[in-house]
Amino acid sequence: MPILEYSNEIRSAVLMIHGEKAHSRYFSEDAFKKLTGNNKELLIIPDAVHTDLYDNMDIIPFDKLESFFNENLK
Repeated sequence: MPILEYSNEIRSAVLMIHGEKAHSRYFSEDAFKKLTGNNKELLIIPDAVHTDLYDNMDIIPFDKLESFFNENLK
């Protein structure tokens, strides 16, 4: 079964964060296109590669994570 087959059925809030220069960025963009609802966001971090989002505290968007979860996890 294709991995994104049922992604259009996700009703929960989704925040996808990806580095602009990450080799797998296309996957998040493709997955995001299949999501429905107005509680979905795709955030692309400028100049970041995949591993920058593991432990680079200056690039990880903690403020966005906090605001997204505060808004959607009531």
